[in-house]
Amino acid sequence: MPITRFGLALLLLWSAAVAQQPAPNEAAKSISEQLKKLRSLPDDERARVTMQLALQIRELPAEMKKNLAGQLANLSTEGDFGRDTLQAVTTTLEQGLREAPSPAIDGRPDLAYVTLAQLARYEHMQVSLDDPQYKAAMSKLEADDQARREADFTLEDLRGKTWNLKSLRGKVVLVNFWATWCPPCRKEMPDLEALYKQFKSQGLVIVAISNEEARKVKPFVAERKIGYPVLLDPGGKVNDAFRIEGIPKTFVYDRDGKLVAQSIDMRTRKQFLEMLATAGLR
Repeated sequence: MPITRFGLALLLLWSAAVAQQPAPNEAAKSISEQLKKLRSLPDDERARVTMQLALQIRELPAEMKKNLAGQLANLSTEGDFGRDTLQAVTTTLEQGLREAPSPAIDGRPDLAYVTLAQLARYEHMQVSLDDPQYKAAMSKLEADDQARREADFTLEDLRGKTWNLKSLRGKVVLVNFWATWCPPCRKEMPDLEALYKQFKSQGLVIVAISNEEARKVKPFVAERKIGYPVLLDPGGKVNDAFRIEGIPKTFVYDRDGKLVAQSIDMRTRKQFLEMLATAGLR
């Protein structure tokens, strides 16, 4: 059947529209470049861009979608960019894993499943993925939390004072794992310092644990005039006991020594206050 002039015009318009759309590789490259710049954006703009990227990633082929969604998810918990934004990121990652399942590694769930499980368990995002690796990731997080409930440590701070977690019962204790090289760690430190000053008289103890060498940590802490105790964990034994696989991580214990709140990433002042409220500080 010959093509009419009208049909030819429609075909040409469709071809032009397709030609203007970036190829999957080009789109993925553009998204990857935007991911690298996310931390440099003001928080309100970062929230908007994060939402846009979550939706754009959904249009990519399955494997690209999964990989870029995992990267975006790891950046989207660095603060508070809105629950709708975080849910959009979560849904995109879930779609990627559903369309392109990742194989287990040495019998352990792939990191992408752990990331998705963390979003569900700690950020309370909605996830409906029915996958053995996702269930295994959830079981891993449950085991990690049990280890943290039972964990103890005895470490020295930068002044040589010894601190023991169990001996701090009767206080509200915030344990923060960090490092000098970690941008989100540096970003949340002023808020931790402000909260330390605000609640110290009410029994709040903040201890920040780094597994770096003292020669790196001391000048960093002095320059920023950090007043709360900074403890050194040579060899990372305490990091291992708390199952720390990424920083910053924060844990709050109430006056009975019970683990009542934790974060998987950087928190804002508002989010820290919500964590402390679970231990009775307001």
